[in-house]
Amino acid sequence: MNKVMTRTAQRRPGTRPPGRRDPRRPGTTPPRTPAPRTPATRTATTAPAPVPADTAPTGRTTLGAPLPPRPTDLFADRLLAVLSGQRPVHWMLRHTAGRAYDELARLAERGPLRARGVRPVVRDIGYYVPRRGAIEAFARIGAGDQLRAMAFRLEQGPDLRWRCTAVELGGPRAPRTDD
Repeated sequence: MNKVMTRTAQRRPGTRPPGRRDPRRPGTTPPRTPAPRTPATRTATTAPAPVPADTAPTGRTTLGAPLPPRPTDLFADRLLAVLSGQRPVHWMLRHTAGRAYDELARLAERGPLRARGVRPVVRDIGYYVPRRGAIEAFARIGAGDQLRAMAFRLEQGPDLRWRCTAVELGGPRAPRTDD
C-alpha cells in the first residue's frame, strides 16, 4: 500500500510524527505507579458485594455503569457548538429534520452565541414532553455575565433516533415561509 502525505515537512524514515504517543514502544510514556491500596479497597476488590438499588448513586445503574445522557443534554451541547462557531452548521445535518436545518443555518450565520474571550456553556436545561416521541426543551446559555435562552424541539423517528425539528433563540423571529 502506498500512502501519500500532503505535508511538505520531511521526516526521517522510521520516526514517529511529533506529539504522537505509542504505548507499544518502551520509554515513550512515563511509568505508571499503582495507587496505594488501603485495607478497604483490598476487601472490596476481593469480595464484591451487590449494591442495593435504593443506595445506588444517581446517574448510575445498579451495576455501576453510567446512564446514557438524555437527548436534551446532547442536543443542547450540539446546538451550542454550532451557534457559538465551534462547529460548522453541516455538522448537524443528520441530526435535524424539516425546517430545523434552515433555521439553524440562518441563526448560525449571525453568530448569536459567540462571545469574546469566554466560551459559552449550557447552564440549565428544562423540557416538556407533549406526547410520546416528542420533547420541547429550553436551555439557558451563559457566557460570562450574559445569559441567553435557546429553545428547541426534538422528535423521535421510526428508527428511534432523536432529531431536532425546530430551533429558536431569544429575539425577533424570522418570518415563516410556506414550503
